[in-house]
Order: sequence, then structure tokens, then C-alpha cells
Amino acid sequence: MAAVTGKTAANGEKPSAQGRASGSAPGGLKGLAAAEEAGKKAKGLPPVHLWNPEFCGDLDMRIARDGTWYYLGTPIGRERLVRLFSTVLRHDEDGKYYLVTPVEKVGIKVDDAPFVAVAMKVEGKGRDQVLTFTTNVGDETVAGPDHPMRFEIGEETGEPAPYVHVRARLDALINRAVFYDLVELGVEEEHEGRRWFGIWSGGTFFPIQPAEEVTL
Repeated sequence: MAAVTGKTAANGEKPSAQGRASGSAPGGLKGLAAAEEAGKKAKGLPPVHLWNPEFCGDLDMRIARDGTWYYLGTPIGRERLVRLFSTVLRHDEDGKYYLVTPVEKVGIKVDDAPFVAVAMKVEGKGRDQVLTFTTNVGDETVAGPDHPMRFEIGEETGEPAPYVHVRARLDALINRAVFYDLVELGVEEEHEGRRWFGIWSGGTFFPIQPAEEVTL
């Protein structure tokens, strides 16, 4: 079972932004190539948690709630470049988001979560169920004790906003199509002395809403 995926990156961009995005990284991130090479040597993601470069200021880059990356107000249309940026993204203890390379650290703005879960794979049933989410930048994360899901209730809508942890304080907002599939898998369980509607994955029950508040 896989949810309908939605492509969140823009398909095109203004020539000025395209020119900046090709050849050299936006904002002059000279350490990006070194970070990419470090990731290749590690056979995974660049080890951004090990790097402590000097803070170089904020970059006019933003990740919108739908997962689109913007530079100077224009969507970045090159998927490979967005993926590369995502691998050097770090969410520090100060609550801010940074792009970190071996030689520089720049701040960027994130409207909500930095990633969006656009697809879900379901294996097993009931308490043995395992959910694997794929993000808009190609990361895969298996929901469980090390990668929990959380559901925040919107003050205005009263509806839950679902998230899943991807890595190192970086979460993905679960998009609407995937969330609808997720709700179909929901069950009621006793949780902390109360009846809850929620989801099982990786041997962990993730409560969404008190059972008496659920209207399906």
C-alpha cells in the first residue's frame, strides 16, 4: 500500500535564480562540494553533527510548509540541488535551522517542518504493523520508538497535524493524502489510562486523539 504522492518542488524557476542555482550554490556556499564528498565517503549523509564552522549569517532561503525550497523568493527547481541542501540541513538546540558544511554555517527559515512525507509503505498488521515513510527529498524513515510520530491539534481547525521524525531533530509533515491512508489504519487502544484513537508502528502506539473526540 502506498499513498498518492505529491511533487512539492517547483518544476521551473526564473532565469535569474536558475543561473544562481547552477554552477555555484546559492549564497556562495563554497563548502557544499566538500560536504557532498564527505557524505560519499561515509556512504550516507554528510556528518554535519561533527562540524563546528563559524556562523556566517542568515541566507535568504526558506522551506515552505509544502516542502518547496525558495532562494531569494524564487522556488529552487533543481531537485538534485534541493536534495543536496537537505543533506546538510541541521536543527540546532537553539531551535534554528542551518545549512552546515565543513567551512560555513548559515541560517535559513523553515515555515513548519523541513520535510514532507509524500508516501507510505505498510507492512504487517495490528501491533506488528510497520510504517515506512518517504519524504519529498528521498529520505526513508520507519516510524517507531527511534522515529516517533506526533500529532498536533490545530487551534483554529481542531484537526491533527501529523509529523514523523526523520533524523536529528528534523521532522517531516505527513501530507494530507498520506494522512488519510494513515487514519484508515487507526485503532482504539488504552493509553495512559484513557481510550485513544491512534496508530501502531514498530511496536509503538502513537495516539492521535482521545477516542471520544474522534468523528470519522
